[in-house]
Amino acid sequence: MADIEKLVEALSSLSVLEASELVKALEDKWGVSAAAPVATVAAAPVAEAAAPAEEATEFDVIIKDAGPKKIETIKVIRVLTNLGLVEAKQMAETAGAKVLSAVGKEAANDAKSKLEAAGATVEVKPAS
Repeated sequence: MADIEKLVEALSSLSVLEASELVKALEDKWGVSAAAPVATVAAAPVAEAAAPAEEATEFDVIIKDAGPKKIETIKVIRVLTNLGLVEAKQMAETAGAKVLSAVGKEAANDAKSKLEAAGATVEVKPAS
């Protein structure tokens, strides 16, 4: 244990320039880099903190198929979007059309349930 204490004393008496030279010499001798572990440790908490914040708050309601009761689906689309008859019909006939864009989760689920009740196949996705 006395050897370690002597080593600590000797290292404590080094100037900043001498300590820097010591670090470089040890890196060369051992084939390691003293900077890499510091960068990895510093980046890890940032990545962990960002992950929970990515929960979607806006959603798109996408019609996949109007279903067997296309007229009922068109009526629901008109109520949800205030579109005219021709535009609502085109939307019902276009697979992958966004009925609603960037709406809240509750509104998206409500629209989905109304469209599915009319016979349509619908998907709710996080807004892009």
